[in-house]
Amino acid sequence: MLKRLKIRNYALIRELDVEFHPGFTIITGETGAGKSILLGALSLILGQRADTTALKDTDKKCVVEGVFNVSAYGLKELFEQYDLDYDDQAIFRREISPSGKSRAFVNDTPVNLKAMRDLGLRLVDIHSQHQNLELNNQHFQLTVVDLYAGHNDLLETYREKFRIYRKTVQSLNALIDKAGQSKADLDYFRFQFEQLESASLVDGEQAEMEKELETLNHAEEIKGNLTQLFELLNGDGPSVVRGSKDGISLLSNVAGFFPEGEDLHQRLESAYLELKDIADEAERAAESIDYDPGRIELLNERLDLIYTLQQKHRVETVAELIAIRESLDAKISDIDSYDLEIEKLEKQRDVAEAEVKKLAEQLSEQRKEVLPAIEERVNTLLLQLGMPNSRFRVDLNANGTPSGTGIDEVSFMFSANKNAELCEISKVASGGEMSRLMLSLKSLISKSKALPTIIFDEIDSGISGEIAGKMGSILKDMSAGMQVLNITHLPQVAAKGDYHFWVYKKDTEHETVTHLKLLSEKERVEELAKMLSGENISDAALQNAQELLR
Repeated sequence: MLKRLKIRNYALIRELDVEFHPGFTIITGETGAGKSILLGALSLILGQRADTTALKDTDKKCVVEGVFNVSAYGLKELFEQYDLDYDDQAIFRREISPSGKSRAFVNDTPVNLKAMRDLGLRLVDIHSQHQNLELNNQHFQLTVVDLYAGHNDLLETYREKFRIYRKTVQSLNALIDKAGQSKADLDYFRFQFEQLESASLVDGEQAEMEKELETLNHAEEIKGNLTQLFELLNGDGPSVVRGSKDGISLLSNVAGFFPEGEDLHQRLESAYLELKDIADEAERAAESIDYDPGRIELLNERLDLIYTLQQKHRVETVAELIAIRESLDAKISDIDSYDLEIEKLEKQRDVAEAEVKKLAEQLSEQRKEVLPAIEERVNTLLLQLGMPNSRFRVDLNANGTPSGTGIDEVSFMFSANKNAELCEISKVASGGEMSRLMLSLKSLISKSKALPTIIFDEIDSGISGEIAGKMGSILKDMSAGMQVLNITHLPQVAAKGDYHFWVYKKDTEHETVTHLKLLSEKERVEELAKMLSGENISDAALQNAQELLR
């Protein structure tokens, strides 16, 4: 429950620090006094967005802090989920700087608005007049049925299975689309792959063939020069090899009396052997080289094929062509395997769908079981609220198509007049009837939903007289199990409260400021009398106010 609310520099509020209590709390005040400002400030610490227009003094920051007792509402796991320190007393704080920067804290730990909002939804339900329109919303209507049925565990299990089912369907559809697109490209991929595959490319072959072709194109020139080299070095006539050999003999003749000749002898002998080896190798090379037009043509054809493929695929090496070939091969294999993957996902989808439908049918059966009790309870409350001829019915129809909430479609049917045909609420209910219906439903689900605090903002709009008193009794009854705060203009409702706060504005020389005051018993009588008769309080109004309180 909400224990304390502190507000600084928000709208018309300069500084406010108020303690709240269990039970039924009433908030009254003239129109424009600032009752809705309190709700606006409270909504900030429940995760709603804000801007600098909320600042009373634009040179100072706005701070809203709420203290909640959360000991009995099983929120420890949710606190741990957001990595927050848990304590039975939780402090929510929101700060808005003059620059518009907003910061949120839970137990002095910074949090994002989503975390604050998720926690806030488990602590406070703020019901304003426009929320009566939720009655026309099928999601709200189904939520009412589910809360009364109390099958939250089953509903959570269904939602998780439905999430898996939906994800499987999305994956399957994406794969089918991808396979369809890929199969459209399959012939093109295969043509490219077969062209590269038939080329039987070998890494490094291009350089070797270009070198060989260069040699063959100059075969006659190479052969002639090698032959001349051999003749020069070791031919039949005078040659370098023969001359070197004669020089060795000459040095041998003088070696006995010319010591320096031994070094020259060894050097010349080494040169002789090297020159003879060069001559022999030149001769062999000359014999091995022949002009081969057939080989040249073959090499040209092979290199032309490689050059064509490189130009087509915009690469420069055979290695890159081989990489493209392998990539195409992998794409073709993937496309060929799509059918197997699709078949596998289809089986997973069918299993997930069967699980979802089974759980959805269980949900549907449990919902149907509680419909008579919901209808009976709401019709009883409407009777108490002065609608003896009204009838309320819940129509539940299974459409067979699983959604995030099951296979059911719900519709709240209503008639306010005797023997009138029941129609959808949005088509027949007036504003006052909407308020009474909403209160009946809130009363219904408040006993099923573990919510610490509910705040009504003039839910009694369009109600008066005896019916207002009965509405106050229902709100009072709700407060037995939860904290109820009600903003009202009706004295009949205000008199039912355990505590009564008065919101008022006070003008100073420079500004108008909103204040909140907890009324004493005497002040409360005067406030009720004022609500009954206006500013000029009569003795009859005071007596009537005392009667209401009794």
